[in-house]
Amino acid sequence: MNNFTVEANELTRLYGGREAVSNVSFTLSKGQVLGFLGPNGAGKSTTMKMLTGNLAPSNGSVKICGIDMMESPKEAKALIGYLPEMRPLYKELTVDEYLTIAARLHRVSAGSIKKAVEVAKDRCGLGHMSKRLIENLSNGYQQRVGIAQAIIHNPMVVILDEPTVGLDPIQIRDIRALIREVGAERSVIISTHILPEVEMVCDHVQIIDKGKLVFNGAIDVLKKHRIGNKLLIGMHNAPSTEEMLKIAGIIEAENVSAGLMRVRFAEDAAPAESIVQTAVQNGWGLYQIAPDQTSLEDVFVQLTYQDQPVVEQAAA
Repeated sequence: MNNFTVEANELTRLYGGREAVSNVSFTLSKGQVLGFLGPNGAGKSTTMKMLTGNLAPSNGSVKICGIDMMESPKEAKALIGYLPEMRPLYKELTVDEYLTIAARLHRVSAGSIKKAVEVAKDRCGLGHMSKRLIENLSNGYQQRVGIAQAIIHNPMVVILDEPTVGLDPIQIRDIRALIREVGAERSVIISTHILPEVEMVCDHVQIIDKGKLVFNGAIDVLKKHRIGNKLLIGMHNAPSTEEMLKIAGIIEAENVSAGLMRVRFAEDAAPAESIVQTAVQNGWGLYQIAPDQTSLEDVFVQLTYQDQPVVEQAAA
């Protein structure tokens, strides 16, 4: 018996004959935070709806803690806390009133509702907002209320669709901290198109584009894409690119600016030492040599705008 809290197997959803999501498969275990990343319209929200049972897949299956979503939807959904992109808030209610209703809808026993509301408020930093009308709360606090309703029944899986959209930098930082805290005890899936968010709160990431997975692996694997096989070299008396290409292992060289050159080397090469030795011998005045890190945004673009098979590696 496995310990997976979420098992998605070949999820596919057709709209008018077009595949909005195509053969998406993954697993998630307790204590993992999965970042589901992709450009707008890539199929993230459609996948989230299938995972939560709000949308039936055209093909494939979803299991929550071993319970099949199609065969036993009530039992599977009871184990999920969900915050969709459009927050399901009754803004004319106070925080306490709304969370009490949410607890009842999630079938928290009558004798446990008060405690469940207090615990959810405490976890989400809402204790001092109990009697405030939701419509009078800031955008960030409304998002906290949305997360509170998602965890009020102590679910095994928490799914958050675009949880920081529209928030200011301070609110974003607070919500990210809350997600990390929730993820320590549960399985969390975050759908987002914000790369720094994934890097800061997730330990596993999947990138979807045009309905298909183009990357599936640990966050550390994604970070390695940033380092790649390039060096940035600063020299007071820089040589020509032709001279640089004579060094073993270097397969490409370009001038970035006066005295600054970027080189790319073969996958199995390590030319840094040779570059230093050659620079000293020829008086190039070397003052800098460092890995040229590709930005996360560039990695994202490379993965989502090129036709290539899914990059896959299991989390450590």
